[in-house]
Amino acid sequence: MQISPTNIPVEVQHVADTLEKAGYTAYLVGGCTRDLLLGRTPKDWDLTTDAHPGQIQALWGEDETFCNNDFGTVGVKTDSEAETLQIIEVTPYRTESEYSDARRPDKVEFGVSLEEDLERRDFTINAIAYRIADQTTVDLFDGAGDLEKKRLKTVGNPDERFNEDALRMMRAVRLAAQLNFAIESETMASIHANSLNLERIAVERIADEFSRLLMSDTPLQGIVMMERLGLLKYVIPELLEGIGCDQGGAHAFDVYEHNLRTCQAAADKEYPLFMRYAALLHDVAKPRTRGKGKHKEYSFYGHEVVGARMAKSILKHLRAPRELTEQVVNLVRWHMFFADPDEITLSAVRRTITRIGEDNIENLLNLRVCDRVGTGRPKEQPFRFRKYKAMVDEALRDPISVKMLKTNGDRLMELTGEKPGRKLGWVLHALLEEALEDASKNTVEHMEARGVELFKLEEKELRELAEAGKRKQEEEEAAALKDIKREHKVN
Repeated sequence: MQISPTNIPVEVQHVADTLEKAGYTAYLVGGCTRDLLLGRTPKDWDLTTDAHPGQIQALWGEDETFCNNDFGTVGVKTDSEAETLQIIEVTPYRTESEYSDARRPDKVEFGVSLEEDLERRDFTINAIAYRIADQTTVDLFDGAGDLEKKRLKTVGNPDERFNEDALRMMRAVRLAAQLNFAIESETMASIHANSLNLERIAVERIADEFSRLLMSDTPLQGIVMMERLGLLKYVIPELLEGIGCDQGGAHAFDVYEHNLRTCQAAADKEYPLFMRYAALLHDVAKPRTRGKGKHKEYSFYGHEVVGARMAKSILKHLRAPRELTEQVVNLVRWHMFFADPDEITLSAVRRTITRIGEDNIENLLNLRVCDRVGTGRPKEQPFRFRKYKAMVDEALRDPISVKMLKTNGDRLMELTGEKPGRKLGWVLHALLEEALEDASKNTVEHMEARGVELFKLEEKELRELAEAGKRKQEEEEAAALKDIKREHKVN
C-alpha cells in the first residue's frame, strides 16, 4: 500500500508546505491517511505538526484561521479548485491524560513528539502518519498490516483506549461497517466489557456516530454488531423489543431482523438518512401492539400510529433535526397505506398526499418497496408497484391543495362581498374536503356556487366542514391508541 501525492489536493499540499517552509514538520494523519492507503477519497483532511496553536495561526493570520476546541486544533480556510471554501484542520502533536468522565481528557499537553502523539490515537489504522514533503510514512503500530488484513484493532490496550473515550466503541463498529473490516478479538471483548460507559457520552455524539453507521453501505451488519456487543441498548433500546417477536404470515424474520433488513434495503438503494431511519423504525411498535388475529396468527393493529409516536420520541432523544424528525414520523405513520392496492381508493390516495405532502409521496412508495424486501421476499412485484404509481400519478392531477381548486379567495370575495379572514380560509378548506372526496366536483361552476352557499353557514358549522378530514384522522388515531393501551398497556 502506497500513497500517491497526486491524490492529495493542492490546497492540502499548500498548507503542509507552509508549515514545512516555516521550519515545522507536517504529517497527514487519521482517517485521510487511512483512506488514501485504501485507495479511497478522503472526506476530511487532517494534518498534525510540531507547531503550537499560536504558531499555526501566526502563519495565516486570524482572518484565515479559527481555533474552537481544547485540543489546539486550528482550522485553516482555503479555497479549493471548485472555488468553494474548504477547512484543513491542523493539530499540534499532543498527549492526553486522566479521562475522569470517559469522554474528554482532563489534561492536554503540547510540545511532544510525533511518536507520543500517535500512541494516544484510537485504532492502528488511524495512527499512520504521512509526510507530504518527503513522501515518508510513519507506522509504529502496523496499521498498514491491519489494513491489509481488514482488521480493526486499538492502539495498545483496548480497555485504556475505550476508557479514555467511550464513543470509540461505537466508532469501532461504524468503521467496521463502513470499511467491511472485522474487529480484532481482544478489541471486541473490551467493547463488550466496557459498553456501560457509553451511558456517559453526550447523546449528540452518539447520534452522530449512529447516523454515520446508518449511512454506511452495511448498516444491518453494524447494528447487529452493536446489539451483540451491548451498545444498541444505549442508542435505540426500543429496537431490541423486536428480538424474538414473530410476525407470521409472509414474514420470514422476527420484527427486529425485519426492521434491520428494511433499513439495509434503503441503504442498498443509497437513500438519504431520513429514509434509512424511517426504514429502521417503521415497525418499531409491532411488539407493543401484537395481538391474536382472526384469520392469521398475529395482528398488529395500529402499530403505525404507535410507531409514529415512538419514532418521534426516539428522534427527540437523539436530538435529531426537526425536519428529519418530521419526515421520519410521517413515513412511519403512513407506511401501511400501500399495503393492499385492491383496497385503495383514489380519494384515499388524495388524502394521503395532502397529509404526507406531495414531495414525500414517492418516498412513501419507496419505503413500501424496502418494507417488502425486508420480509425476505423478492423485490416488490412490478405490477403492484405500477398500480400504486399509476394511482398516485392520477391523484396528483386531481385537487390535493387549495391552490388546485377551480376557484380562489379573490373570486369568492368578488362573488359574496366578503372580506379576507378566517371564514374565507374555512370556506376554501371545506371546498377542498369535497374535492378530495370527489374530484369531479372541482369545476368552476360547482366550486363557485358551493362557495357562495358555504359563506351562509354559521362559523361553527363551517369550521367543522373545513376540518372534517383532520378531525377524522385525529379521532381514528385516538380510538386506535385507546384500544391498544387497554389491551397492551402502551404508553
